[in-house]
Amino acid sequence: MSTPLPPFPKRQAPSDEPVLMELVPRDDVPQLRADAARNRARLLEAAARLVAERGAANVTMEAVACAASVGKGTVFRRFGDRTGLLMALLDHTEQQFQTGFFSGPPPLGPGASPVERLHAFGCGALRHTSEQLDLLLAAESDSARRFSSAPYRLRYIHVAMLLRQAVPTADTDLIAQTLMGYLEPALFDHLTRRCGMSLERLESGWHDLVDRSTRTV
Repeated sequence: MSTPLPPFPKRQAPSDEPVLMELVPRDDVPQLRADAARNRARLLEAAARLVAERGAANVTMEAVACAASVGKGTVFRRFGDRTGLLMALLDHTEQQFQTGFFSGPPPLGPGASPVERLHAFGCGALRHTSEQLDLLLAAESDSARRFSSAPYRLRYIHVAMLLRQAVPTADTDLIAQTLMGYLEPALFDHLTRRCGMSLERLESGWHDLVDRSTRTV
C-alpha cells in the first residue's frame, strides 16, 4: 500500500514562485465558488482516506461518494472519471516535487551542474514513485494520455534541458525519453515487486544511466 498522502495544503496567496504544472491543467478547471471548493476538498479527503484504508486499486467513485455523503453524480461532475479523481489526489504531491527541481536547494534545484541535477532528479522521482506507487498505478491511463499529461511533459522538458546543457551535441530529445522510461511506475512496480530489486539498486542504475548518457569521451 502506498504511503499515506500528506494533508492537503491550504490555498496560499500569490507569490513570485514559478507556476507549477498540475496533473489537471488549470485552464480546464473553472474557478470554483467557495462552497464548491469546500466540496471538492471534502471529496479528495474522503478519497485519500479510502486509499489509506483499502488501497488505491479498490477505491471506486461510488465509494468516494458514499464516504463524502454526496451523490455519485457529484463525484463524476467534479473529476470526470476515476482516473481524474486519482490524478487529483496525486496533484499536490507532484507539485511538491516540481517545486524541488524548480527552485529547491541543489543538487535537485538550481545551483548544481546539469549532470548533478540529473542524478538528483532521477533519485527524487524514484523515491516519489516508491511512496505513491499504488496510487500511481491505479491512476495509470492509456499511453497517449500518460505521455501528454502536464506533469510528464514538465519532467521531460526538465530532463531534456539538463541534457542539452550537459551534452549539447547529443540527441537529447531521444535520450530524455529513454531516461524518462526508466522512471515509469509500471517498470518500477515490475522491478521492485516482481524482480525483487531494491530502491537502492534502482537509484544506482539511474546513476549509471546518467553517467553513460552524459559521457562525452
